[in-house]
Amino acid sequence: MFAYIRRLAFLAAAMLAVPAAAHEIQPAIADLTLSGEAARMDLAFNAEVFLAGIDVDGVADTNETEGSDDYDALRALAPDQIAERLRGAFPGTADVLYLETGTGAVVPFAIDTVDVPEVGNTDLARMTTLGLTADLPDGVQTAALAWPEGWGELILRQQGVEEPFTGLVGPGETSPQIPVAGGLQQTGLVAFLSYIPVGFDHILPLGLDHILFVLGLFLLAPGVRPLLWQVTAFTAAHTVTLALGALGIVTIPGSIVEPIIAASIVYVAVENIFTDGLNPWRPVIIFVFGLLHGLGFASVLGEFGLPEGQFIPALLGFNIGVEIGQLTVIAVAFLIAWATIRLSEFGEVNRVQAIVYLAAALVLVPLALIPVAAMGGEMAEALPPLLVTIAILAGLCGAASAAGGVGVYRRMVEMPASFLIALVGAYWCVERVFL
Repeated sequence: MFAYIRRLAFLAAAMLAVPAAAHEIQPAIADLTLSGEAARMDLAFNAEVFLAGIDVDGVADTNETEGSDDYDALRALAPDQIAERLRGAFPGTADVLYLETGTGAVVPFAIDTVDVPEVGNTDLARMTTLGLTADLPDGVQTAALAWPEGWGELILRQQGVEEPFTGLVGPGETSPQIPVAGGLQQTGLVAFLSYIPVGFDHILPLGLDHILFVLGLFLLAPGVRPLLWQVTAFTAAHTVTLALGALGIVTIPGSIVEPIIAASIVYVAVENIFTDGLNPWRPVIIFVFGLLHGLGFASVLGEFGLPEGQFIPALLGFNIGVEIGQLTVIAVAFLIAWATIRLSEFGEVNRVQAIVYLAAALVLVPLALIPVAAMGGEMAEALPPLLVTIAILAGLCGAASAAGGVGVYRRMVEMPASFLIALVGAYWCVERVFL
């Protein structure tokens, strides 16, 4: 049994640690100001990715690309060297990055200013800001921004008007026609609904650390009442710090928050191994960890930005999306483990059930190893570890169903799964502090 756990641990450490890698792609952010005669756009983006020729649409991490070495070399260049290369390369993008007016005129941008941060931690992206200008034809009332393929997603924010437009522009897409005078601001309902999938995506499939934390809560107490106590404490806590972090009232560097989030995963998993029930202090500890997870959610939300004038609806939508994601994790885990939990209560053996579990696990592992290129970079990066996680849980449930015995769920599912979760959390702790 221990040898079986060691094999699973090695697989989990190799597969589940992928999303924590450095050099992650950050979305570009553009502040667009339109007047009757001119347009200005301040574009904050990863200039090194652009200069290395990396297709951001196909990856979530520069280490996974053929241009990784070029990217690393560019990250070490001084600001004036990056600025010079940008000025030399940017004119070639005039046919893919431009404004299209309501009358059909195409207006290319030109570089006005380049602001490149100094070289810092070369494992982290530095966001260069380009000041771009364009001359608009007389009488222009509206303009739309064309965003190139290969540059990832863009958060576009109109500036200088009442009721400004704020929206997400995908690769190869064009924004709506934005009125020069403003008036295309999202309604509260639209902002609320549009941020629900942003919060959900941060849990499923992109938030593996949060998934493992929630699974740790489930494994110890799959019953409704003890699970409700833990999830309620966690939800209340991260809701508070998510709001405070998004408002800028509380800010803690990611270099502090992320290792503690990993440590919270280790704590929950280790406690599962050494206790067989919900201790009175566990909801309190979960609440404290939830405060830190909320700051992690806030940092993600900060990357996307919140629309001015619709801050509260967007924040509520994001938080509800996170909650739906967490409840989905619990629901999936319950559906997988429910039959094994019932057998564990009566000590029965069910060979057919064991075969079904193991067959599901064997199907999921090859699927996890197949590149999901059609789904895009982040999805292709996040799905394999998620599928392996489900496969491991199903495999453990299959082994428990075949072995049988009262309490087999704890011995052959809860404890081995918690051990694997603790192992991955410990790896993340080390990586986020030292690597």
